[in-house]
Amino acid sequence: MIRAFAPGRVNLIGDHTDHQGGLVLPIAIDRGTTVTGKSGGDRVRLRSDDEEGQVEVRVGGGPPLALGPEWGRYVSAIVELERPARGFEGNVSTTLPLGDGLSSSAALELAVALALGFEGSPLELARLCQRSEYLAVGVPCGIMDQLASAAGVADHALLIDCHDTSINLVPMPEGVDVLIVDSGQRRSLEGTAYNQRLVECARAAEEVGPLRLLPEVGGIIDPVARRRARHVVSEIVRVRAFADALLASDTQAAGELMLESHESMRTDFEVSTPRLDATVEDLAATPGVYGARLTGAGFGGSVVALAAHGAALPDGAIRVRASAAARVTSEPGD
Repeated sequence: MIRAFAPGRVNLIGDHTDHQGGLVLPIAIDRGTTVTGKSGGDRVRLRSDDEEGQVEVRVGGGPPLALGPEWGRYVSAIVELERPARGFEGNVSTTLPLGDGLSSSAALELAVALALGFEGSPLELARLCQRSEYLAVGVPCGIMDQLASAAGVADHALLIDCHDTSINLVPMPEGVDVLIVDSGQRRSLEGTAYNQRLVECARAAEEVGPLRLLPEVGGIIDPVARRRARHVVSEIVRVRAFADALLASDTQAAGELMLESHESMRTDFEVSTPRLDATVEDLAATPGVYGARLTGAGFGGSVVALAAHGAALPDGAIRVRASAAARVTSEPGD
């Protein structure tokens, strides 16, 4: 039996900077997706414990990606790009809530790739799965989700430079919990204005050059493009400051930066929603919570918060820990 596990991720700060080559600060979390089964044959057949349908893809020439259940598109894309030597039969299970902005699609991609025998570095695995996301659903996402899952380290956040893909480890302070609260608003990126935001950032970059290098955005004439760029530029600054705050165990400063980040996502990048805003406000008013913000691309999904260890959990909140990277936990002969 082969058992491959890939964690989800929660981004503490730095959303909509990855596709511009900026800085992000995610953690891999102790919830994820597991693919279990046996290799052999000329087809990949997978069933899901959590979603309807069965995926069947012929190795070396699968069916069109539009066929089968929606989650099967990710499996088909991995098979097409990885080109495994053998087929695989098994099942998929997950402890990640689907559509909550915790990278359930990236976790599925990585777990499938590992189960099919992927061999390579964490960065190579992340790049393969990033390409598969675009092939599966047409979303030209940054590399953060896949790289956070592929390179996670227990009890550490990952300060990732999405331009050169370098990673610096930032220890999570003792006495601090990471909380996640589902806003109750489902979304999938292909059904949102995600691609439109990329176009708006591209318009800004056409005027002034790479946004990750800008000190300020005053030279951008297009007002919409200027707001999008202002979020990217200011968010990169906040990521650096947040990492410094964690290193100094300054949880109050970290919490304030999270609130500033959410406000920028709400007003300049316009990817928040009333439900996300209300969830952030409720968390920020909760005793023991230092700060909160939407996490992920927005348009729905979840809110992340930092809180004092042992503080009473707000309604609907779950605690997560920074987890180790995607891995094969058992192999033939074990």
